[in-house]
Amino acid sequence: MARRAAGGGGTAAVRAARRPQVRLPALEPYDGGELEPDGDYDGLEFRETDLAGQDGAGARFLDCALTACALDGTSLPRARLLDSVLTGVRGVGTDLAGATLRDVELVGARLGGTQLHGAVLERVLVRGGKIDFLNLRRARLKDVVFEGCVLVEPDFGGARLERVAFVDCALKGADLGAAALTDVDLRGAAPLELARGVDRLAGAVISPAQLLDLAPVLAAELGVRVLAEE
Repeated sequence: MARRAAGGGGTAAVRAARRPQVRLPALEPYDGGELEPDGDYDGLEFRETDLAGQDGAGARFLDCALTACALDGTSLPRARLLDSVLTGVRGVGTDLAGATLRDVELVGARLGGTQLHGAVLERVLVRGGKIDFLNLRRARLKDVVFEGCVLVEPDFGGARLERVAFVDCALKGADLGAAALTDVDLRGAAPLELARGVDRLAGAVISPAQLLDLAPVLAAELGVRVLAEE
């Protein structure tokens, strides 16, 4: 059911993000070998696999499950993750620059400094967990849901977000500089903290309470001085 925007006359409908519908087939256990650049990984289960420091640039993961895997410094630029589920993965400095994530669920992740700049995310669900310093600069996000997770200083600079929702999600110190937003639902973000890009909120919806919280930032952006009467 379409929901109504909180401001600007309240007549614009918010198009809901489409969530991924991942149904994995029977999976074969991964043999534990090193990832290979441009490798093909179909119908595999990576369980508690240490992929730290490995190079899988340009690799394709189709119908895969990654569970409790270590991704510290794993190099996966231009990789394609399709119809896959990542559960309880952890790592710092995972490189997914320019990657494609389509019909992917990321559940309970503990990640820091993940590089997704220039990536394409379509029908992606990020549920639970905590991600620090997520780099999504110039990425394209369409039908993406962040649910029940904590995002600390995510960088959406220059990114394009369409049908993106934040549901029971903490958004701390987000950078929206030069971003383009269409049907972005921020009402479920608590707290909603913007370090940059408050001027890019056109195309997003926020709640009345969030509007009050953002009032000082909006006033500063407009050059309005707010002083109590003497």
